[in-house]
Amino acid sequence: MRALHKENHLIERIGWLRAAVLGANDGLISTSSLIVALLAPAGTAARTVSIACLIGLAVLGAVGARAGGASIWKPTLRVVFWGAVAMASTAMIGSLIGRAA
Repeated sequence: MRALHKENHLIERIGWLRAAVLGANDGLISTSSLIVALLAPAGTAARTVSIACLIGLAVLGAVGARAGGASIWKPTLRVVFWGAVAMASTAMIGSLIGRAA
């Protein structure tokens, strides 16, 4: 009986690309947030950074959805919604311990 041959598919070697895209997204969001915070007028930094982060998440969510071949709207809304939930919960915890801006 002949041994079965192993088929080679590109999907088995694509993990590095996913890691690179996710790492680039994280780097873009954190770097742009820092730049926006430094350039924001005094007293409006928290609101300005939050809005800039949500816009950045929307853009990167759309790019990721398009790269993955999915429709743009549902994944983008999911990324923005959960990003807003994460920022709100972080702000709430910060205000509870007295460290919020």
